[in-house]
Amino acid sequence: MRLYLINPFNSLVSLINTKESRWNRYRVWKPLGLLTVAGLTPDEWKITIIDENMGVRNYGDLPRPDLVGITAFTSQSSRAYEVSAEFRRRGIPVVMGGIHATMCQDEALQYVDAVVTGEAENVWRDVLRDTRQHQLKQIYPGRYADMAHIPPARQDLLNTGYTFGAIQTTRGCPLDCSFCSVSAFNGNHYRHRPIDQVIAEFKQIKEKWVLIVDDNLIGISTTHIEQAKALFRAMIQADLGKNWIGQATVNMSDDEELMTLAVQAGCRGIFIGFESLTAEGLEEVGKKFNLLKGRNFRESIRRLHRNDILVVGSFIMGLDTDKAGIGRRIAKTANRYGVDILNALFLTPLPGTRLWDRMESENRIAADNFPDDWKYYTLGFPTAFYKHFSREDILEEMNACERHFYSLWNIFQRVGRNFLRKRHPVLALVSNLSYRNNARLNRRTYGELNWKIQDNFLSKQ
Repeated sequence: MRLYLINPFNSLVSLINTKESRWNRYRVWKPLGLLTVAGLTPDEWKITIIDENMGVRNYGDLPRPDLVGITAFTSQSSRAYEVSAEFRRRGIPVVMGGIHATMCQDEALQYVDAVVTGEAENVWRDVLRDTRQHQLKQIYPGRYADMAHIPPARQDLLNTGYTFGAIQTTRGCPLDCSFCSVSAFNGNHYRHRPIDQVIAEFKQIKEKWVLIVDDNLIGISTTHIEQAKALFRAMIQADLGKNWIGQATVNMSDDEELMTLAVQAGCRGIFIGFESLTAEGLEEVGKKFNLLKGRNFRESIRRLHRNDILVVGSFIMGLDTDKAGIGRRIAKTANRYGVDILNALFLTPLPGTRLWDRMESENRIAADNFPDDWKYYTLGFPTAFYKHFSREDILEEMNACERHFYSLWNIFQRVGRNFLRKRHPVLALVSNLSYRNNARLNRRTYGELNWKIQDNFLSKQ
């Protein structure tokens, strides 16, 4: 039996075509979900994993599979349906999983034969059994997995071409932000994989650099943080020789021992969601955690920097509380905080989130020619109507933000500080130039492609 597992690309995202841009290879990592599904698959299946971010294949030239599995975020779903159609025309069954198929089951079933909802560990073997018996069901409802029974991802199936490997140590997020579908997909209950299993999988990763894909690596409670410390101690003991980047809440900076252990375990950078400049904005998106203790974000980042940890800061633009000038204010605030890399995003209503429910009820979904318009839901396009901004206004706010933060002078200053302090200056330089290049490509894409949703904006405003 032959199985293809496919990660579709998005033509609007400049991460694809890694062979054409020297910067893209630093922003692509292995599709861990598919590697995990491969780990669930019995040996009688011959597995091929195809990551379209590394190049689009001519599927007609490949050996005929018995089953195709596709995963997709919302922004990948329109391409996922195109890939599905290509195989279904040849009578090959296609099953789709991931966040978008879970949140939009009825839509997905118009384009694929079966949908796996939620976490696949409990149902994937059922899918394979039913495929062999030609009795594939339409829906396979996954349940929250027992983290002790997750097999190691098949890291061996994608051995070359990646700068970053990927691994997961926890699932679920104890926060419940209105714009995020993680809690709807993986739940609010914070679940840890057994540490010995994490260490064993780390050892299978060939790449020197690793992305820990957990939505919140350290959690927010004392118990969560103690578990993170135990993991870091085990990583140090195992002497893995890896450099890694993860996502965490800003409270990581509150615990000196936690930061020290993380760095000794290989931490080189942390992605932190600051989301908004104001308390009102944090209230709007439901991230009240950042309001606790009257935190001084500049001092928090200084503590991370003192431990040689680079900080990627994420901010959302287009909140109802945002006003004219927000783009430049975000850039200046990120500089004032000392953020090494800025990830500025448009407020984007994703299916399955409270934000989607609210904006849909208010008739504020602008890009709604589905499934084609899903490709705009990358967080890099304005897909909604914003309270205080026209389409042109919000685009100019993003342009102002990126032009300011990623000016060559500001990049020189940031990287220079990291060089003087011996704080991963090469990583800082590559990251800044990659984001600068991506911002340039986005501006070009706005002009070439965003006109396709302009009529929708005008007709509804």
